[in-house]
Amino acid sequence: MASINKKRTISFVDAINESLHLEMKRNKNLLCYGLGINDPKKIFGTTKNLEKKFGSNRVFDIPNSENSILGIGIGLAMSGYPNVVTHQRLDFFLLAFDQLINSASKWFYMFGKNSNIPITIRLVVGRGWGQGPTHSQNLQSVFSHFPGLKVVIPTNPFDAKGLLSASIRDPNPVIFIEHRWLHNTIGDVPKENYTVNLGNAKKISSGKNLTVISMSYMTVEFLKILKFLQKKISIDFIDLRSIKPLDIKTIKKSVKKTGKVLVLDTGFKFNSISSEIITQINENCFNFLKEQPKRITVPNIPEPASFGLTKYYYPSLKNIIDEVSLMTKIKFNQKELKLFLNTFKSKYHDVPGDWFKGPF
Repeated sequence: MASINKKRTISFVDAINESLHLEMKRNKNLLCYGLGINDPKKIFGTTKNLEKKFGSNRVFDIPNSENSILGIGIGLAMSGYPNVVTHQRLDFFLLAFDQLINSASKWFYMFGKNSNIPITIRLVVGRGWGQGPTHSQNLQSVFSHFPGLKVVIPTNPFDAKGLLSASIRDPNPVIFIEHRWLHNTIGDVPKENYTVNLGNAKKISSGKNLTVISMSYMTVEFLKILKFLQKKISIDFIDLRSIKPLDIKTIKKSVKKTGKVLVLDTGFKFNSISSEIITQINENCFNFLKEQPKRITVPNIPEPASFGLTKYYYPSLKNIIDEVSLMTKIKFNQKELKLFLNTFKSKYHDVPGDWFKGPF
């Protein structure tokens, strides 16, 4: 990662937008396109002013034909035009799986490392507001299954900018997943262009009692309760940032120190990223474990659209605290715990807070 000096506070959306502007300025052949990229909201604001600055030959909307468009993007990438394709929902991009899996992911291998596909695919995931089974899936584990694909999942504005720039510069396909509940979050981000290495997890806190491994919005959830837990528990807290490549070196080092591990995953439980992490821990750190690894995910059923049913679908802060308590054998005063959790209460359970105004 390059040396970084100047910092200022901007949103996750602005960090994405800034990365796109800087990378398009840096590489005159870079193209940016997607369904709705030039609509009034500019894909939640992430593509604002791109067409105005770089012109409609480099920034353009596309027909509603995901597989065809990705095939064209692959051809452009092979011909010296790296590109960023954006889909407003990960769920819609599933229509492009043939081109992604049978062309983009395999090209570098099939042609003996002599031909690259520099393409970055931005996919938005999320939950809440009645999104239901077909608009809210967190399918990072699906993409990570296939050799030849990198999968990136930033948590904060600093990482969003640096990881997107690194993804765009990567010579082969990168799946870049943004959780829509993170779009309005803010953080310190330098003005200059910089990259964050793909495959390097971020150590948020150091401790000796428990390793917590998290990703995307679950990292934000755990950060809400970290200081409360640290009053009694010493926690090694790791944000993955990239799930393929997976920073197993950082994970193993932590687990060997603590002997206990809890994985927080935004995806379904079966065949999840948490499954892979726990498998690798068992393979590499089994003799260091003091008890079986645990994980918290969403259940193996599609997300309901109903406001009432979603209330019990997603893990709560109390679910996480209860699991930590069980694993560490440390009890919390229930009255104190209730008062603490009340500080996060909102009128609605399907938004990250009463301040939340979108994106949908």
